[in-house]
Amino acid sequence: SSPPLLAMPTRLRKQRKMRGGEHCGHGRIGKARKHASGRGNAGGQHMHRIAFDKYHPGYFGKVGMRFFHYKKNPYHCPAVNIDKLWSMVGLEQRKEYLKKSDGSVPMIDVTQFGYFKVCGKGKLPQQPIAVKAKFFSKQAEEKIKAAGGACLLSA
Repeated sequence: SSPPLLAMPTRLRKQRKMRGGEHCGHGRIGKARKHASGRGNAGGQHMHRIAFDKYHPGYFGKVGMRFFHYKKNPYHCPAVNIDKLWSMVGLEQRKEYLKKSDGSVPMIDVTQFGYFKVCGKGKLPQQPIAVKAKFFSKQAEEKIKAAGGACLLSA
């Protein structure tokens, strides 16, 4: 094995005082055996059951249904909240669109940033914005339209 990290001088170790004593601080009855209660998680359903039930309830057994050949691709749907939408445009562009009087609004395609769904957490500033995504939550759609924006669905 590797040497100890903190090399302590032998003369200061507890073992020096134990020399000559028969049990070296481990008593006569219990004895210092190698792995008296098994290695690792041994005995979780037997001699250590009370500890497992008390500190790790639900460790053993199964739950739910099995899903054979689960494919991740059809369920891949990263989401972004509306309070992060303007950070995709940037502050400079946002100020530019505020100055414009021709009614043009910034267009954000969230799929270009790796998101498929827009969720409705947070607040939007009262500035119109056009958001293009595969999915919108009901709240997100309401908040975007309340700010004067538009929700565009993409395939």
